[in-house]
Amino acid sequence: MAKKQICLYFQVHQPVRLRLYRFFDIGKDSHYYDDFANRSIMRRVAQKCYLPMNQLLLELIKEHKDAFKVSFSISGSAIEQFERYAPEVLDSFKALADTGCVEFLAETYYHSLASLASPAEFRLQVQKHKETIERLFGKTPVTFRNTELIYSDGIGEQVADLGFKTMLTEGAKHILGWQSPNYIYSCASRPKLKLLLRNYQLSDDIAFRFSNRSWENWPLTAEKYLGWLKDSVKDGGNVVGLFMDYETFGEHQTVESGIFDFMRALPAAVIADGEFEFSTPASISRRFKAEAVLDVPQAISWADEERDVSAWLGNELQQDAYNKLYALYEKLAILNHPSLWNDFGHLQESDHFYYMSTKFFSDGAVHKYFNPYDTPYEAFINYMNVLSDFSIRVENDMITK
Repeated sequence: MAKKQICLYFQVHQPVRLRLYRFFDIGKDSHYYDDFANRSIMRRVAQKCYLPMNQLLLELIKEHKDAFKVSFSISGSAIEQFERYAPEVLDSFKALADTGCVEFLAETYYHSLASLASPAEFRLQVQKHKETIERLFGKTPVTFRNTELIYSDGIGEQVADLGFKTMLTEGAKHILGWQSPNYIYSCASRPKLKLLLRNYQLSDDIAFRFSNRSWENWPLTAEKYLGWLKDSVKDGGNVVGLFMDYETFGEHQTVESGIFDFMRALPAAVIADGEFEFSTPASISRRFKAEAVLDVPQAISWADEERDVSAWLGNELQQDAYNKLYALYEKLAILNHPSLWNDFGHLQESDHFYYMSTKFFSDGAVHKYFNPYDTPYEAFINYMNVLSDFSIRVENDMITK
């Protein structure tokens, strides 16, 4: 009998943060980025998360050999900052790549919402990201993971048409209904595209609840968690998708919480038990058939209680910024100017729209984390000032072209 699969996947992303950009800067200064904040945050997260966690994973792979496998998607925006501020982090990811036990997934280069806005821009970003992963790690991505696990039937069509066989997304309850997230599904409009789903309950137990001392299940141990994994598939299912931000380790959950000790103990507990094995998305997709078709007419994501895209496009501020940004696409395509394309890419980062979110209920703390603005309105004003300057540059270039 085939073992049940654990798919351990981590998202690695850091946005390129905007500096305080005032109305009087418009038309006079086109440097938009807070270089000091970007460097200091990257160096901090590298020391607290990326370097120690990569070292731990490398040790676990060496200890357990082929029995322990993980997968990553690393945004182009993060990669650029690794190259600029923390090249040793890239070296540590390359060391993981060399083990043969790590799969690197494709995504949008700028961790953007392009899949919702522009099929042409989406294709360009995916291709740019794919080429970057090939250059850095010598691996050609065959599995796709969209920004924040955003997925719909229409996005599935785009991803399948780009040649991917497998895609990760959220096991959203309002989509699954009575069905379990612990099976492989297929895209409704492109049945050959397989979908691996996130088990949000088990993923969030690590990502959000681990250090919460008021949580009834605190403290979480590897043995307790293994019991939950086994319970989740006792009535059926062949894969448990544990998908989370990589910054969970050491940043969101501090080293003092015991998160690194937990991760050190988990593989040994799972492997010794024998019911599960760790595997990568591509390997799981090859081994198992889709259980059923998943109909997703409206976009879902892994964000907030609703598991939709309202974290980025849920209010008028966000929609106004989003629409004005993507309205520039045709002119940018005509101009085809490298520096404009680069700024356009970084202005698409989903984080800018997330900072404008006015959603503050159970997920409020998540929206505040890493947010440089005191209010959503401040985030909107700063972004729109930058976008105004960027629009002037585009219009001026159109005149002189």
